Amino acid sequence: MTPQQYEQAVRAWAILIASWWTDHPPDEYPSFALRPSRSLGRSTPPFENRSTPMPSPRKTTRRRDPITPDTALRVAIYTRRSTDDEHQPYTIEAQTEKLTAYVASQPGWEITAHFTDDASGATLERPGLTKALAHARAGRFDLLLVYRLDRFSRRIRDLAALMDELDAVGVHFRSATEPFDTSSAAGRLFVQMLGAFAEFEREVIIDRVISGMERKAANGQWTHGPRPYGYQVDPSTHRLIPHPDEQHVVREIFHRYAVTRAGTRAIADQFNTEGKRTRAGKPWSGHTIGRMLINRLYLGEVGFRDVTTADAHPPIIDPDLFEQCQLILTSRGELGSARAAASSDYHLTGLITCPQCGHKYIGASATGKLRRYRDYTCFSRARYGRAGCTGPRIDADLMDAAVTDALLDFYTDTAVITAAITAEQQFRAEHSHQHTAELTAVTGQIRTAEAAINRYLAAFENATLDETICGHRIRDLTAKIEQLTARRTDLTEMINSQPKPPSADAISRLRRTLANVLQHGTPGQRKAIIETHIAEIKIQGALLIPIFLIPADDEGPAETSADPCISHNIEVVGRAGLEPATEGL
Repeated sequence: MTPQQYEQAVRAWAILIASWWTDHPPDEYPSFALRPSRSLGRSTPPFENRSTPMPSPRKTTRRRDPITPDTALRVAIYTRRSTDDEHQPYTIEAQTEKLTAYVASQPGWEITAHFTDDASGATLERPGLTKALAHARAGRFDLLLVYRLDRFSRRIRDLAALMDELDAVGVHFRSATEPFDTSSAAGRLFVQMLGAFAEFEREVIIDRVISGMERKAANGQWTHGPRPYGYQVDPSTHRLIPHPDEQHVVREIFHRYAVTRAGTRAIADQFNTEGKRTRAGKPWSGHTIGRMLINRLYLGEVGFRDVTTADAHPPIIDPDLFEQCQLILTSRGELGSARAAASSDYHLTGLITCPQCGHKYIGASATGKLRRYRDYTCFSRARYGRAGCTGPRIDADLMDAAVTDALLDFYTDTAVITAAITAEQQFRAEHSHQHTAELTAVTGQIRTAEAAINRYLAAFENATLDETICGHRIRDLTAKIEQLTARRTDLTEMINSQPKPPSADAISRLRRTLANVLQHGTPGQRKAIIETHIAEIKIQGALLIPIFLIPADDEGPAETSADPCISHNIEVVGRAGLEPATEGL
C-alpha cells in the first residue's frame, strides 16, 4: 500500500469517528452518581447537569462559542506555497480562490484578513503565520481558515502548539477540504490524526528512498549524487558508461602515478599547466587526484552503504594497475589514514588562518639533502600550488616553539585573564538581544533546511526529481545543517551562561600542567592541549597573533569573543620574512 493509499484510509477512518462524535454529543451521555465513600462514611453528590461547567481554579483561555449556521464570523484565510508553481498543485491563487468561494457559501461569514507564506510547512518561522498569530492574539478575527491542514503545518508538534495558541485566544480553526471543527473533541482528534500521519508519511518516504538506493546498487545501477569523473550515466539503464573524453584523463592519472612515479601534487600541477580542468571547471588538486586513485568505482564496482556490486559497469582501470597504485600510496603515506595518524606532529594544524585566502594552514614536509623540513602551509597552496594561494609558508619548528612560549607566558599574568573575562561578560550583556535574534534566525534556517531535505526526498520518491540533483542537494543541505547546529549551540551557551574568572590557584595549577605536557608529553598530547587552549592564530605582516581560550570558573577553557587583550603578538621571523629559505616546496 502506498503512502497515498495509507492517507486515504486514515482520512476515511477519521471521518467515521468524527461523524460518530457528531451524532452522539457529550450531552447525551448518561450521568453517573458516585457511590458512598467507605473510608469517609459519606456520599459525594452526583453531577446534576453535565452541561454546567465545573468551577476551575484558573482560566487561561477566552470563551469560544460553538459555530452554528447562524453564527456571524470574521474569517482570516491562510495560504502557503512551498515549491515552484510547476510542481505545486496548491498555488496561492488556487487556494485563495477556493477559500473565498467556501466563505461565500457560509451565511454570516466575512473575510477580514488574508495571510500568505512562500515557505516550508515544516517550520514555524514564517512571516505570514507570525502575523496571523499576532492578529489572533489581538482578537481581530474569529476563525482561521486553510485549504488543507498540510498548508498550516507538517509537523505534529508544531501543529499542537499552534492549536493550543489559537485555543488560548478563542479562535476557531478549520480546513475547507477536511471535515473537522476544532471547537469539538472530534475535530481536535481528527487534526491530531492527520498530523501524526503526515510525519509517518515522511518517515516512510525516507525508508523507501534508502531501500531504493540499496536496490539500485545491488542491480549495478548508479545510485545518487553527481556522476564520477570519467563516467556518464546512461539514462535508459541508469548504469555508468565511460565518458568519451574524460576516461583518457583517468587512465593518464593512474599511469603517471604508477609508471612515471609522479606524486599527486605533481600530477595536479602538470594538468593545471597543460590547461586541463575538472568537470566543474576548477584547477586540479593533489587531494582530488588522491581520491580518484583509491576509488574502486574505476574497477567497475558500485556501492551504497553496505551493498557493493562488482562488474556493474565497464572498468576504466586494470586491476593490476589499480593495486600497484595502492602499494605506492601506502609506501608514500599518502592515504587518508596515514596522513591522519601523522597529523599530530604538527601541533598548530587548523589553527593558523591564511591572511590571503582565509583558509587554515596544514602541516607539510620535504626531505632535503641534509635534513627534513617541516612547515605550515595554506590549505589552498598545498592543494593547488601558487595558483591557489600565495600565502607564506612558516617554519613549523620555530612556530611551535614561539606559540608554546607565548601560551605559558600568558598564564603568568592573572590580571590579563580577569580583564578578558570581565570584557566578555560585558560583551554578552550588551549583545544579548542580538544573540537571541540570531538564535531565532538560525533555528528557523535549520528547520527550513530540514524541510527542504524532506521535499527533495518526496520529489525523488514521486519521480519528479532527478536522483543526481537530489543527492547533490541533500549533501549540501546536510552540511549546512551541521554548520547551523554548531552556531546554534554557541549562541545558546552565550545566552544562557556567563563566564566567571578562575582563581589564582587554578591558573597556577593550569600553568604547571601546561608546562609538564608541553615538555614531557607525547606529540598527540601536546597537540590536544594546544587545541584546548588556543582558538586561532592570525598573521599580520611579520607578526603572529594567537587568540587564547580563557579558563572559566576553574572548570577549563571557554572561548571569549569580545576583547583583543586575549591575543598576544609574537614575532618569530627576522628580516627574511615568514617564508623559510627552502627549495622544492
